[in-house]
This record gives sequence, C-alpha cells and structure tokens, in this order.
Amino acid sequence: MPRLFTAIELPDDIRDELHRLRMPLPGARWIAPENYHITLRFAGDIGNVEAREFIANLARIEPDGFELRLSSLGTFGGDDPHSIFAAVESTPALEELARAHEKAARNAGLPPDTRAFKPHVTLARLKHSNVEAVARYLSRYSGYRSEPFFVTRTLLLSSRPGVGGGPYGIEDSFPMRGMEFLADEGEASW
Repeated sequence: MPRLFTAIELPDDIRDELHRLRMPLPGARWIAPENYHITLRFAGDIGNVEAREFIANLARIEPDGFELRLSSLGTFGGDDPHSIFAAVESTPALEELARAHEKAARNAGLPPDTRAFKPHVTLARLKHSNVEAVARYLSRYSGYRSEPFFVTRTLLLSSRPGVGGGPYGIEDSFPMRGMEFLADEGEASW
C-alpha cells in the first residue's frame, strides 16, 4: 500500500501566488505548485485493511465547507532550517476537521499522531542552506497574506516512500457540505 495522508487542496490562484514567491536560494528544493497542499493527517505506509477502514471512516465525516487564508512565511528546523512554509490561519472549523481526521485514523487502528497540528503549506525543502539567506528571504516576504479561499473537499493522497514533495496521487476525495457549487465550477480542483 502506498504512503497515505489526508489534505486540503489549494485553488489554482493561490498555488500560482505561492509559486511567484520563489527566488534563487542556495540549498532550496522548491515544491512544484501542483503538489502544494495542507496536510490534515499523515497515515504513512499502512496495510490494505487499515487503509480501507480509514477511507470508510473519512467518508463518514460530514463537515460544512469553510474559508481559509494563508498568512506569513516561516521555517521548520530552528537554527538549522529544513523547510520553508506558508502558515495557515487556524480556524475552529479547520481544527475540528483535523480532529475528525485524527479520530478516523485512530478508529482504523493507526497510532496517534505525536506531532501537534500546525497547518501549513510546504514551499521548499532546505539542505545546507545559509541561515542568513533564508532569513533575508523570509524578511522579503514577511507581509505575505493570501485572499481567503473556500475548502470544498478533502483528499486522500498517496506518495512514494522516500520522496518528499510529490508527485502525489489522489486516491479518494470527500466533499464538504454546501460547497458542491464551487467544486462543480472547478474553483479548487487539482
């Protein structure tokens, strides 16, 4: 079974906007815009039985659609940053959705996620980057803030083991209540 995780997709205009934030940065491997997403729950390499149960549990979640906004850029890794991300403004609806995906995973027999939920979009992976250059990059885009966008569905994505940053395959999708009119128009399609 492939490595699985659930995510929120980004609309094309937000992906294009994030793509325009790229600049030459030694040691940065920029993520392709088609692979930008907000991870809700990483499941990892799981067996077929657990995967089927996880999918069934996800299908029983019936959240209402809601709006999100990306706000500010940051890094993971402290003094030795390993990635650049766009932060997601947390909302009660997003937190509730993440808890529902965690519950779906646990009810499928997966171990609890040990990391705190920090919604973000990974923009680049860093290796041997100059900390001052990364700080200048973050300073240059310190005022970044996207327009709000609607979450119309969540996705179950797969990736190949050992390959971070895509490409990802869509294994299943789960619509949000009240968002069918946007999903039908292609507002947030991948």
